Amino acid sequence: MIAGDIDGALASVEQPLQANSPVIRSRALRLRGELRLIQGRTELAEADFREAIAIAQKMGAKALELGATTSLPRLLDQQGRRDEARSMLAEICNWFTEGFDTADLQDAKALLDELSR
Repeated sequence: MIAGDIDGALASVEQPLQANSPVIRSRALRLRGELRLIQGRTELAEADFREAIAIAQKMGAKALELGATTSLPRLLDQQGRRDEARSMLAEICNWFTEGFDTADLQDAKALLDELSR
Protein backbone atom coordinates (compact mmCIF):
# COMPACT_ATOMS: atom_id res chain seq x y z
CA MET A 1 0.00 0.00 0.00
CA ILE A 2 1.25 3.45 -0.87
CA ALA A 3 1.16 5.78 2.15
CA GLY A 4 -2.03 7.77 2.00
CA ASP A 5 -3.85 5.47 -0.44
CA ILE A 6 -6.74 4.84 1.92
CA ASP A 7 -9.19 4.11 -0.90
CA GLY A 8 -6.82 1.47 -2.27
CA ALA A 9 -6.42 -0.04 1.18
CA LEU A 10 -10.19 -0.13 1.65
CA ALA A 11 -10.56 -1.92 -1.69
CA SER A 12 -7.91 -4.44 -0.61
CA VAL A 13 -9.68 -5.23 2.65
CA GLU A 14 -12.95 -6.14 0.90
CA GLN A 15 -11.80 -9.64 -0.07
CA PRO A 16 -10.96 -10.74 3.51
CA LEU A 17 -14.33 -9.35 4.60
CA GLN A 18 -15.96 -12.03 2.43
CA ALA A 19 -14.03 -14.82 4.17
CA ASN A 20 -15.90 -17.58 5.95
CA SER A 21 -13.34 -17.43 8.75
CA PRO A 22 -14.61 -15.37 11.70
CA VAL A 23 -11.00 -14.64 12.74
CA ILE A 24 -10.15 -13.17 9.35
CA ARG A 25 -13.46 -11.30 9.18
CA SER A 26 -12.99 -9.78 12.65
CA ARG A 27 -9.46 -8.62 11.84
CA ALA A 28 -10.55 -7.23 8.48
CA LEU A 29 -13.40 -5.31 10.12
CA ARG A 30 -11.00 -3.78 12.62
CA LEU A 31 -8.66 -2.76 9.80
CA ARG A 32 -11.51 -1.31 7.77
CA GLY A 33 -12.64 0.60 10.84
CA GLU A 34 -9.17 2.07 11.28
CA LEU A 35 -9.10 3.11 7.61
CA ARG A 36 -12.56 4.64 7.82
CA LEU A 37 -11.48 6.51 10.92
CA ILE A 38 -8.60 8.06 8.96
CA GLN A 39 -11.16 9.20 6.40
CA GLY A 40 -13.28 10.78 9.14
CA ARG A 41 -16.12 8.29 8.62
CA THR A 42 -16.57 7.79 12.35
CA GLU A 43 -20.04 6.21 12.32
CA LEU A 44 -18.94 3.54 9.86
CA ALA A 45 -15.69 3.01 11.78
CA GLU A 46 -17.61 2.55 15.02
CA ALA A 47 -19.92 0.01 13.36
CA ASP A 48 -16.92 -1.94 12.06
CA PHE A 49 -15.24 -1.97 15.48
CA ARG A 50 -18.44 -3.10 17.20
CA GLU A 51 -18.98 -5.89 14.67
CA ALA A 52 -15.35 -7.03 15.04
CA ILE A 53 -15.83 -7.14 18.84
CA ALA A 54 -19.10 -9.07 18.51
CA ILE A 55 -17.50 -11.69 16.25
CA ALA A 56 -14.57 -12.13 18.65
CA GLN A 57 -16.94 -12.42 21.63
CA LYS A 58 -19.06 -15.01 19.83
CA MET A 59 -15.92 -17.09 19.26
CA GLY A 60 -14.64 -16.52 22.80
CA ALA A 61 -11.42 -15.16 21.27
CA LYS A 62 -10.31 -12.76 23.99
CA ALA A 63 -7.05 -11.73 22.30
CA LEU A 64 -8.94 -10.83 19.13
CA GLU A 65 -11.56 -9.04 21.20
CA LEU A 66 -8.83 -7.08 22.98
CA GLY A 67 -7.50 -5.71 19.71
CA ALA A 68 -10.86 -4.53 18.44
CA THR A 69 -11.84 -3.23 21.86
CA THR A 70 -8.68 -1.12 21.95
CA SER A 71 -9.61 0.57 18.67
CA LEU A 72 -13.16 1.51 19.65
CA PRO A 73 -12.32 3.34 22.91
CA ARG A 74 -9.91 5.62 21.04
CA LEU A 75 -12.79 6.68 18.83
CA LEU A 76 -15.19 7.04 21.76
CA ASP A 77 -12.68 9.23 23.60
CA GLN A 78 -12.41 11.51 20.56
CA GLN A 79 -16.19 11.84 20.65
CA GLY A 80 -16.19 12.87 24.32
CA ARG A 81 -17.45 9.46 25.47
CA ARG A 82 -14.50 8.84 27.79
CA ASP A 83 -16.45 7.06 30.54
CA GLU A 84 -17.89 4.58 28.06
CA ALA A 85 -14.45 4.09 26.52
CA ARG A 86 -12.78 3.52 29.90
CA SER A 87 -15.45 1.10 31.09
CA MET A 88 -15.31 -0.96 27.91
CA LEU A 89 -11.54 -1.18 27.94
CA ALA A 90 -11.29 -1.92 31.67
CA GLU A 91 -13.70 -4.83 31.29
CA ILE A 92 -11.60 -6.60 28.67
CA CYS A 93 -8.26 -5.74 30.31
CA ASN A 94 -9.42 -7.09 33.66
CA TRP A 95 -10.29 -10.42 32.06
CA PHE A 96 -6.61 -11.17 31.40
CA THR A 97 -4.57 -12.80 34.16
CA GLU A 98 -1.42 -13.35 32.11
CA GLY A 99 0.22 -12.17 28.92
CA PHE A 100 0.95 -8.71 30.25
CA ASP A 101 4.13 -8.59 28.18
CA THR A 102 2.23 -8.82 24.87
CA ALA A 103 2.07 -5.73 22.69
CA ASP A 104 -1.74 -5.73 22.49
CA LEU A 105 -2.23 -5.89 26.23
CA GLN A 106 0.46 -3.29 26.89
CA ASP A 107 -1.20 -0.99 24.35
CA ALA A 108 -4.60 -1.53 25.94
CA LYS A 109 -3.25 -0.89 29.45
CA ALA A 110 -1.50 2.30 28.31
CA LEU A 111 -4.73 3.54 26.72
CA LEU A 112 -6.68 2.63 29.86
CA ASP A 113 -4.19 4.63 31.97
CA GLU A 114 -4.61 7.58 29.60
CA LEU A 115 -8.41 7.35 29.78
CA SER A 116 -8.27 7.20 33.58
CA ARG A 117 -6.45 10.53 33.91
